[in-house]
Amino acid sequence: MTAPHATPPTERSLSIAQARREWLDGDDAGPQGARIEPWLARSWQRCLAAGHQPQQRVCFDPVSAPAARHAAERNRALISAARPVLDKLSRAIADTRYFAILTDAEGIVVDVGALPGGSDATARHARDIARIGVDLSERAVGTTAIGAALAEHESVWLHRGEHFFDDTSVYSCAGAPLFGPRGECVGMLDLTGVQVVERPELRHLAALSARSIEDALMQNHPCELLLRIEWPGYAAGPGTEGLLCIDADGRVTGANTAARQMLHQPLGTDPTLHCNDLFALPPQMLFDAARRGDALDVPLWSGLRVQARPQLADRAPRGASQERPRLRDVETALIRRAVDDARGNVAEAARALGISRATVYRKLARRRQ
Repeated sequence: MTAPHATPPTERSLSIAQARREWLDGDDAGPQGARIEPWLARSWQRCLAAGHQPQQRVCFDPVSAPAARHAAERNRALISAARPVLDKLSRAIADTRYFAILTDAEGIVVDVGALPGGSDATARHARDIARIGVDLSERAVGTTAIGAALAEHESVWLHRGEHFFDDTSVYSCAGAPLFGPRGECVGMLDLTGVQVVERPELRHLAALSARSIEDALMQNHPCELLLRIEWPGYAAGPGTEGLLCIDADGRVTGANTAARQMLHQPLGTDPTLHCNDLFALPPQMLFDAARRGDALDVPLWSGLRVQARPQLADRAPRGASQERPRLRDVETALIRRAVDDARGNVAEAARALGISRATVYRKLARRRQ
């Protein structure tokens, strides 16, 4: 039995092909003929301005073991916050042959979810990009969901033909940016498939999962008071609940995306922003409610109200994401992944990592012990 909507959307494919002819191949019809998303046009234009051509070969440069370790160590907090989300994502998308990739703000891969099975060619294309330390930024591999999400700071869905380079047209991908407690972009989450059915709905899953990673980062941000806010009568869930970090003087030191949207403020970016600027009640009432374990309705200066559940820092729940992985564990995980990618061939894994076979055996033996 054929799954519904398993056939690629012909109309969409024809539209993309027309856009490529007009935008990238210089067809006389001009770029006004085919409509494409503005963010996609901007990405294609940046690639052209850099002197690239779609027919150029894309080389996914090898990553040395020291470089991979450095990328993982530099982004340890992000990896720790994202690891439980990547595990859940791997289960959610297991039957679609898509997989998750986590990058830092520069587009460097820092963690990867479970890779699906498939043909040798499919596995090779997946291994090309699913390596810690590989550069998947727009400057390196042209238009992708990774580069677009980092450049536009919004979630995107990219069909195969919308990639700038022909070599990357085997991939279909959804991407969502990740923002830290101070509002800065710290990376992005990508869901990619190799020569698979297009799944634009994965854009929503990527965005929701990205918000969950941001919330985990918030849980580990230092503060005196963690304030959870939601609209009265609308139960908030993971990824949709507003979170604010407040110091002992009542200043807002961090916030997640949901809180910034709910309060329409540059939360976390302005060190002088105080609770008094947001809420029409004394900050001490929030601290008192936290000591009692109470929730309370909080009036905003706009006339709106939110329901708040304040928690003192030493009482705020901390999940497994608070635990920072040791460098030794990160190193062993990299080696284990390389061996898995090489299908158990230790010699091939050692060559890919730039280390000796004896080192591979020693590290894996230490893990078993």
